[in-house]
Amino acid sequence: MKLRRSIVKINEALCNGCGKCVAPCAEGAIAIVNGKAKVLKEELCDGLGFCIGICSTGALTIEEKETVQFNKELAEKTVQSHSQIVAACFRCGKTEKDIVLLPVRSRGKSEWVCAKCLPSLIHG
Repeated sequence: MKLRRSIVKINEALCNGCGKCVAPCAEGAIAIVNGKAKVLKEELCDGLGFCIGICSTGALTIEEKETVQFNKELAEKTVQSHSQIVAACFRCGKTEKDIVLLPVRSRGKSEWVCAKCLPSLIHG
């Protein structure tokens, strides 16, 4: 069944294939295929756009379109069956498995920073 809903759109011309958008996609909708980010299946994308904040090239946007309904069960199975890119703090190197990470813009770059390193970015 098709319906109108929000979904992530990836502009391949702007995508540099860095893979930073893969980690925040908790549903496993995004993967790097042939050097570019791709939405694997539209039913995996919840349309919340957590991936957008970390994209350094502006290749990701949210669009409203007619597509299939989000499939939470399929998304959960996909995440469990795929190896994920693990995000790491650009300051201390701790990963999302160790500590909470947040997307941040620093010195013109999109990076991940942990909750412990964030105050030093803010206060110097």
